[in-house]
Amino acid sequence: MFYRDDSAPVRSGEKYDVKIENIASKGDGIARINGFVIFVPDTSVGDEVTITVNKVLEKFAFGEVAQ
Repeated sequence: MFYRDDSAPVRSGEKYDVKIENIASKGDGIARINGFVIFVPDTSVGDEVTITVNKVLEKFAFGEVAQ
């Protein structure tokens, strides 16, 4: 598994304000930053949330709603 923090528009551990645009097949919300997909569990389409990015891969990232 490659962590591609250097080529993605987001960084692990950073917070971002996003809007959930869609729901993935496994139920996670999908947000985008500069077209880059971030999967965010426990969200719904239309949610505007602040997320913390947990893991960044080459083509997408995983985040969670910030506490």
